[in-house]
Amino acid sequence: MSSLFSVAMLAETLRISAPYACAAVGGVWAERAGIVQIGLEGVLLSGAFAAVAVAVASGSMALGLAAGVALGVGVSMLHATLVEKTRIDAVVSGIALNLLAFSATRLALRALYDSASNSPSIAGFRFGPTGTSGTDMLLRTLLDPVTVIAVLAIAASPFVFAETRFGLRVRAVGENPTAARAAGINVSRTRLAALAVSGAMTALGGVHLAFDQHRFESGMSGGRGFIALAAVVLSGWRPARAAVLCLAFGWLEAVQLRLQDVSRGSSLATLTQLLPYVATLLVLALGLGRRAAPAGLGRHAE
Repeated sequence: MSSLFSVAMLAETLRISAPYACAAVGGVWAERAGIVQIGLEGVLLSGAFAAVAVAVASGSMALGLAAGVALGVGVSMLHATLVEKTRIDAVVSGIALNLLAFSATRLALRALYDSASNSPSIAGFRFGPTGTSGTDMLLRTLLDPVTVIAVLAIAASPFVFAETRFGLRVRAVGENPTAARAAGINVSRTRLAALAVSGAMTALGGVHLAFDQHRFESGMSGGRGFIALAAVVLSGWRPARAAVLCLAFGWLEAVQLRLQDVSRGSSLATLTQLLPYVATLLVLALGLGRRAAPAGLGRHAE
């Protein structure tokens, strides 16, 4: 039992939680601006693929990181444009983007690397000690540049929402776009800017996932975008709470991996894989932490 609260478990929890937390905070940015974003899965995949593809081609992890974030911004902006400018239903657009990202990354894997499953390996960022102790694992996690950027961006989000003019405008167009427009706020421009932030945040999670696994694998987001969306709802559309919920989910996933090692070879090993998802469904069913969505979510300015 003590191993479930060890330094090694903390390091594993932080490593697993990062993509979830980035996607969840990205979802908060989109939906606080009034645009439903169920395309987080597609943004994660797109960011992960672009990061690896550019890293493989250039040999630079920094360029890969920049490319992953840039493509995530582009995909998210496409969603915002479809919803805000052409008035396509946000749910339909989000589903389409998820399907497009899944199929396009598989096609690109085949075209670039003659594989439908994974890319060549990349080095990723290598900072900190190389040992296998819990302390070494934690230091590697805390010194990882993608993790550092993610933590800073997540920590800054509540402040930006509450204390800046841009954050106030995002909240205004998400609560009442008609009143915001009457007050002189450009609703479309504000929503596009918020979706750019959302895309950058979510893609950062995809980059973290790909660099952590040192390659891109087809469908490697594995439902993380949908779990992040659940965290958005359960948090009451608050970025700090969404990140904390993702930490809890990351811990459950780390526990599940530890239990799998203990029960390897038995039927219990298969059942333990369901632990994080059953816990998420249970919390959703009980409605814990439920709060009303932004009043202008899914509404256009009249």
